[in-house]
Amino acid sequence: MPRNLPLIFIVTTVLIDGLGIGLIFPVLPTLIRELTGQTLADAALWGGVLATGFAVMQFFFGPFVGNLSDRFGRKPVLIAALFVMMIDYLIMARAHTIWLLLIGRLIAGISAATPGTAAAFMADISKPDERARNFGYVHAALGIGFALGPVMGGMLATIDTRAPFYAAAAVAGLNMVFGMLVMPESLAPEKRRAFDWRRANPFGAFRAIGRLRGLTGLLIVFALYETAYFVYPAIWSFYTEERFGFDTATIGLTLFAFGATMGLAQAVLVGPLVKRFGAYRVAMGGILLDALVFLTFGLTTSVPMVWIMSVLSGISAISIPALQSMMSGATPDDQQGELQGVTGSLAALATIISPLVMTEIFATFSRPGTGYYLPGAPFLVSLVIVLIGGAILWSWQRRHGRI
Repeated sequence: MPRNLPLIFIVTTVLIDGLGIGLIFPVLPTLIRELTGQTLADAALWGGVLATGFAVMQFFFGPFVGNLSDRFGRKPVLIAALFVMMIDYLIMARAHTIWLLLIGRLIAGISAATPGTAAAFMADISKPDERARNFGYVHAALGIGFALGPVMGGMLATIDTRAPFYAAAAVAGLNMVFGMLVMPESLAPEKRRAFDWRRANPFGAFRAIGRLRGLTGLLIVFALYETAYFVYPAIWSFYTEERFGFDTATIGLTLFAFGATMGLAQAVLVGPLVKRFGAYRVAMGGILLDALVFLTFGLTTSVPMVWIMSVLSGISAISIPALQSMMSGATPDDQQGELQGVTGSLAALATIISPLVMTEIFATFSRPGTGYYLPGAPFLVSLVIVLIGGAILWSWQRRHGRI
């Protein structure tokens, strides 16, 4: 069997994750209105419920699935997740009530463990100097999926509002079969550990992972970064319409520029940059670039600057695989799945907290009659958050150096 086939499967699996999420974005408002008969404003509230439900389930079940992969191996967990994902998309495709759609999104949150398990697989098969590059491939696939998903979803929706869900189910099923045929098990039996319910929840997993030398500081940086970075999906559409008058097509193009650049940067730049400068410098460089981007978005009134910063914001995402490489290097082989489960829970927690905070700040500084009109205010909050993360990372490096 060609040695690249398992890598192709992993990258394809994560790409499908991104596609599956992005595919439903264009049709969700229409579908919710079909199911509820409500106005667009009320449909948006249901959209928030669906997004929050997804994130809450991901938060609680990320460590559970990560611990399962440390006990039984990566392959059965990934194959099972793809199977559940396929069934879930079929449920959502056939949903004729909003409650069934909500159940589908909750199941999707449970099965959204594929990026974490895929990252654990990458950690298993990678030499220390290859981890940042291979984590970059995983995040690149996710970014490309996010970029292509809305475009494909919009095209399929012209056929039927349910078509994107059927397409996502078919792709997940095909990739499940592909994985069954080509994916080897990367976690040797002697490196597995017993499943422990006390660690198969986010709080127990945080305690277990936090005991490892140097990881607490890196996990805090990761959580802060994810919270700041989630300002984009939280307010981007509202911000660009309010500040610049962008229509939906233009907003979609800016998101495509962002996602495509992020995917390309993480696939092509991360490996060589980490090899040349080290993971710490790459992570810090991405954070400082983010600070520049957030500052500009917070204050600019220039449309060309929006396009320039959209590209730079995609490049700045090289911080995440660099941080993951640092954390993976400090984690034993039998806890790689647990680590990825914890980072998945932290990312999910960011998707719960960030939209609540960022949308409230945006509303406060954008509504008619506000004392100080500044639609970009949420980006300035993200600027403060990433600078705090950068300071923690600098302090961590001073204390621990290479680990």
